[in-house]
Amino acid sequence: MTSQGKLIRNLAFACIGMFAFAFALVPLYDVFCDITGLNGKPSLEQAKVSETIDTSRIVDVGFITHIQNKAPFKVSADQAVISVQPGAMSKVVFKAKNISSENRMMQAVPSISPGLAAKYMHKIECFCFNQQALAAGEEADLALMFYIDTALPIEIEELTLSYTVFDITQSGQMGSSQGASK
Repeated sequence: MTSQGKLIRNLAFACIGMFAFAFALVPLYDVFCDITGLNGKPSLEQAKVSETIDTSRIVDVGFITHIQNKAPFKVSADQAVISVQPGAMSKVVFKAKNISSENRMMQAVPSISPGLAAKYMHKIECFCFNQQALAAGEEADLALMFYIDTALPIEIEELTLSYTVFDITQSGQMGSSQGASK
């Protein structure tokens, strides 16, 4: 085999290897996240109410909000941390305010840390299920009703529910109706 033939063969193997690696990245990332507990993705579907309560345990649940790309909103929980019993229904109210002089629409995207706890957080009602329209300067109380599953591993004594808030005015229905009125 000539040196050109070897080069072409090696390049073909390199291309096949790169394609296989790129194809495997998503499953590898999911395995990495499962092992390390990163990127806790909670379910965005409404859960059923718990039927049992574990009165022998207390789990601390913290709440954090991040505003993405300087979106014109202020969003924070009335309580930064609450203590809950697994299986018991809990309610937290978030205060949201549109600090701009225009009508805006926001969407909150949740994340749970540690990521292993994400499958044990069940939301009955959450403002993250829907887009939130806020008029200029408007304030709103946004409810979160949830429970922690009694199957939560005993070593997890605290978790954090973080919301990233996005301004989706341009992509939401409000953005199209605003554009028509301008």
